[in-house]
Amino acid sequence: MNRSELVSTLASHFPELGSSDVDAAVKTIVEAIGNTLSRGERVEIRGFGSFNVTYHPERASRNPKTGAPVTVPSKASPKFKPGQLLRDRVDKTRLESANREHGTAPSAR
Repeated sequence: MNRSELVSTLASHFPELGSSDVDAAVKTIVEAIGNTLSRGERVEIRGFGSFNVTYHPERASRNPKTGAPVTVPSKASPKFKPGQLLRDRVDKTRLESANREHGTAPSAR
């Protein structure tokens, strides 16, 4: 799902809101998450997951082509960890899909 599909889905669930209102809300949420992460803070959405920033220190490496030593600069990268409810939902959907494909009964879990 991309951003425009998300906006369309939300607009269909909330017909009292205009498409431009839903687009503004999605944009605001994405910007808020990005701004919070850029300050190095954590974002947690209960039932969905959490976003945080992982820092990777500067390190020495080698150029694979020439073998010359190279310094890889430090960097920060965003990470997403899905919440338990999301993991369970995805796993359940995956198992049901696999069972339909193979014609097997769902396992008791």
